[in-house]
Parts: sequence; structure tokens; C-alpha cells
Amino acid sequence: MQTELGSRCTGFLISPVLVETAAHCLWLTQPQRFVQPSSVHFLRAYSGDKFTAHARVVRFIVPPGYSPNKESLSAGLDHATLVLDHPIARPDEAFHVSTTPDDIKPGMAVVLGGYEQNMPDVITADLHCHMTGLTHDRSGNPLFSHDCAGTHGSSGAPLLYQDASGWHMLGVQVLASSAHAGGQAVPLLNSRSGTSEDPQ
Repeated sequence: MQTELGSRCTGFLISPVLVETAAHCLWLTQPQRFVQPSSVHFLRAYSGDKFTAHARVVRFIVPPGYSPNKESLSAGLDHATLVLDHPIARPDEAFHVSTTPDDIKPGMAVVLGGYEQNMPDVITADLHCHMTGLTHDRSGNPLFSHDCAGTHGSSGAPLLYQDASGWHMLGVQVLASSAHAGGQAVPLLNSRSGTSEDPQ
């Protein structure tokens, strides 16, 4: 996902016309507002100067209560759903959101992959990491903790796990730790019911 101002983050399909990413990727520090939706582009399977599909965003949705200027209070709400101007995949090509929170526990194997700052044109993934626990931001919103490697640019990447039925998406990467390997992701198990459209 990239904007016409040149900023980039990772994003991923959850339906043929819906992309999930981190909400802070859409925030402009100056002049303290979100970008215009029409300035956001999604390039599917981007690699260098190649991609399999392109779409423009027509609107995006962020949870009420998310404040980019108060990340410690609202990091658990730091995600955005982008609505594309046309479908760019089949339904079976999008990630499935996990609906089995009872199966999610510390120690389970997970994968994090995104477009990180050291290799911004190629997707890289940590295939050997684990969920380390459930934490909360200062307002009580839940966050998954993990020990996956991820730097700037991995924001918006999916935190994934695999079972017999395939790959499932647990959450959206929003915070990387500078003190040690790992980071935090916003759980998306029940978040679909708690979103509101950005008033642009």
C-alpha cells in the first residue's frame, strides 16, 4: 500500500475489495489529518516494479477512539480497512480472519511478513516466530505480543498462523520493539463490528 505522497506500508486482502493495514500509515503529522482516500493505492503482490493488480482506495474505515497522537492509549485500535474501487482477487485468494480465539495461546507458531525498510521493494517474512502473550494499551484495548522480527515498513502486515485448513490472519502489525525482537499486533477476531468510516 502506498500514498501519492510517497509513504508506504504493508497491507493485505481480507476480501476481493477490502484491504487491512495499520491506521497510523494513513496519518499526516502535518497537517494533523488522515490522507485523502483517493491518494492511496494498493499494489497486489508488489515486487520491485512488478505487481499482479492495482486498485485505488475509495474510502477507508478506522475504529472510533483511535488517535495517532496518543498511540499508547489507542494502539489496540490502530488498524484501517481500505475499500478498493474494484475487486482485484478471487474470494479464496484473500486471508481468512480467525474466529477461534480459544485456540490462540502463547507459544503458538506464527508468521509475520511485510515490506520492511531495509528491503522496501521485496516482501520478507519471519517464518520461525511465536505468539508471546496478550497485552493491552493504556485504554484496555487488546494487543497480541509476538517475537517476530519486524522493522519500519512492516506496519500493516498480517500476523498469520497455519492449521489443517490453511492460513489464517490473527491481527495487524502495528508496533515493533526497539529493545528486543518482536512487536505487537491488533487482534482482528471481533473488530469488524467496532469500526466507523473516517469522515472524509
